[in-house]
Formats: sequence, structure tokens, C-alpha cells
Amino acid sequence: MTKSNFSRRGVLKTGAIASAGLALPTYLRADGHSGFTNAPGDSQVILGFNVPQTGPYADEGADELRAYELAVEHLNGGGDGGMLGTFSSKVLDGTGILGREVKYVTGDTQTKSDAARASARSMIEKDGAIMITGGSSSGVAVAVQALCQEAGIIFMAGLTHSNDTTGKDKRANGFRHFFNSYMSGAALAPVLAANYGTDRKAYHLTADYNWGYTTEEAVKSSTEALGWETVNAVKTPLTQTDFSSYIAPVLNSGADVLVLNHYGGNMVNSLTNAVQFGLREAQANGQNFEIVVPLYSRLMAKGAGANVKGIFGSTNWHWSLQDEGSKAFVRSFGTKYGFPPSQAAHTTYVQTLLYADAVTRANSFNPCAVAEALEDFEFDGLGNGKTLYRGDDHQCFKDVLVVKGKENPENEFDLLEIVEVTPVDQVTYAPDHPQFAGGDLGTCNPGA
Repeated sequence: MTKSNFSRRGVLKTGAIASAGLALPTYLRADGHSGFTNAPGDSQVILGFNVPQTGPYADEGADELRAYELAVEHLNGGGDGGMLGTFSSKVLDGTGILGREVKYVTGDTQTKSDAARASARSMIEKDGAIMITGGSSSGVAVAVQALCQEAGIIFMAGLTHSNDTTGKDKRANGFRHFFNSYMSGAALAPVLAANYGTDRKAYHLTADYNWGYTTEEAVKSSTEALGWETVNAVKTPLTQTDFSSYIAPVLNSGADVLVLNHYGGNMVNSLTNAVQFGLREAQANGQNFEIVVPLYSRLMAKGAGANVKGIFGSTNWHWSLQDEGSKAFVRSFGTKYGFPPSQAAHTTYVQTLLYADAVTRANSFNPCAVAEALEDFEFDGLGNGKTLYRGDDHQCFKDVLVVKGKENPENEFDLLEIVEVTPVDQVTYAPDHPQFAGGDLGTCNPGA
């Protein structure tokens, strides 16, 4: 492979490696690590970063790409090393992965499952990617995870919050660091009850895909267990940009809380419309009307501006955390890009390190060896405290943050404040919990 196949930043140009022209799995090499899909040669290893570069979650996708680029830089010995220095596992030394320089290719999921599968397939078949990671939609994550299972490729999920990803649609080749809908409900409900009381009537607006469904279910079950009543739940298209027609009926519904099971640009637009309709100043049932955003991000808060003030939600990670790992990551990311990272950036950076670490500990790129190294792996130093990658379902278990929009932000990035760090025990559930029922992890597929 010639140097001209790579851009200046080490990103492999899509299509630089000729496709074998075969159905998956393809691109096997007869070397010391052969016998599985896209076994790397001696000098480099190619990772596939599949993110929404267009569509409603494009802001998250852009931050994910920044984090991936930073992770590759650190793995190859550049920069200040970031979380390599705080990670409890000490096998990564800045010499790539098993002595191979890390290269990467990128794809645009467009926040569409078909487009995401097509770009992932291209990276696997044409570019020789040995691991796929990324995404900011659970529908995309579930689709790409299934493809990677078929192809014999490890999928390190990016930003995916639906219970389904490690529930009914879990796969042996797939792993998720990000938290899920159940965890948001379990963390949020006690805080909502403490601040708003237990005699509340909720109206849900829910993005019409699997993330929205499981988030609605999780928040409903958790709040109803504490006394809340759900008066209505309405599905909204993922492509919706003006939510006025969905907000108008809320005021006459008998509800006194609006739960926006929306993410990214959808949440920015629906919250803006809700404020425009006067919900923040309204009263119902003798109480102040409240709005809840179950899944928050700094990027969403920035987009919604002052509308987020005082509104509760949950998040996987926040740049203001003061553990050594979080501080190291914020410092590295801020130095490189000039602003703090989002939770999307954090989880994708961490997933890249966790994959590299598992390969190194297993001393093999074989996906089944990597999967075995990840299963029931306990680690620290990557933010959120001590974390377990549970072997039963390939879900990470760690502390969850409850946040709310800051009343008096000091700058454009200081928009959310942490109101509670929910301990991992409060958000842990049995592998056969009803909200995760129906899935079969199956067995690892090496692809050859």
C-alpha cells in the first residue's frame, strides 16, 4: 500500500483498497493472524468510524469524529496521551495497536439505517476495516451491529441509548459503553419526584423509532412507580422540524409535565416550540407546568440556549467532572479543538481505547479473542468511576449523571450542571429484565 492512499491526517481514502468483490466476509490475509475478517498486516490496522455527518444528529457526529481523531493520535504516540495515562489498564503504550500504526476510514450514516449499513459495509469490504464504531442513533446502531455480526467484525457502539442495543437486538460481536434508557429512568425518577412531587400527570412526545420507544417506556415505568400518571404518549417523526402541532394539544390534555423523548436537533426544536407556546409559564392542576428531557447533551443545550434553564435530564458524561480521566480528556480535547468535548465525543474516544486495550490484552485481533477480553472486564480511569463491561449483554455499568440546565451560565459551554451522580447500583438491572427481554446474544463470529 502506497503512502498516496492516505490523506495528510492518516485517514484512508474510501475505496483505496480494492474490494475482493465477494460477499461478506472478505479481505482475509494469510498472515500470522489470518482466519478472521480483515486480519491486518504487520505495519498498520484500519478502524472504521461511521458517524452522522449529515442529518438531525450531525452535531454529535462531528464531535465524535474529533474524538476518534484524538484517540488515534494518542494510540499512535502523539499529543499528551490523554486517557492512556489515567486508564487503569496499562498495556497501551502509544505504539499503535500490537505495534501497528492505527489508520482509519470514515462514513456518513446520515442517521439512516440503510445508509449506515452501506457505509459500514464499504469500510469492511473495500477498506479492510477490522472494527466499526460510531453512530448517534440507536436505529443505526442496531442495524450496523447486526451487519458486523454477519461480517465477523467487532462493533464498538457509539452514542446509542435505546435498551434494544444491548437488549432484544444485542449481538456477541457488539459492545456498548454508553448508558441506556432504563438507566436514565432509574436515575431521573427519584430526582423528579423530589423536585416536582409524586402527584404529577405526564404527557410524552416520543421520537418514532426504537430509542424513543424504550426511553418513553423507561421514564413512564420509573415515574409511575413513584406515583406519576401518564395521560398521553404521542409519536413524532424523526424528520420533524416544527413541533407546533404536537405541542398545542398538551395545554388542554390535563397534563402538568411534558416529557420530550427527543434527541439532537429534534429536542432543540421541540423544546423551543414548547417555550414559544408558553409552557414554561403555564400552570396546570394547581402546579407549575414542567418540562423534562430524559437524554441531554451539551450540544443540545447549546442549540436550545436559554430554553434549557432549570430543565432536568440525564447524561452519560459531562466535561465538568473532576476525576483524573475526565480532566485528562477535557485537557487533550480542549487543547486540540479549543472547546470542551460532548458526551458523544467522550464515549467514542473511550470505545476506541477499550478496543485497542482488549486487542492488546488478548494479543490478537481475532474478534472472538477481543470479545473475550472485553466480557466482564472491570476498569477505571476513563470517567464515570469504576465500570464493568458485563459479559451477559455487553453493556457497560457505571455511575449515571442527572443534570439540569444552568440558570446563570458563565459561557457558551457552561450550560448544564450536575445535580446528582447516581451510583451504579441504582441503575443496574438483571440481564433478563422485562425492558431487555427477547434478545439472544448468540456466539461470536470471527468471519472466516
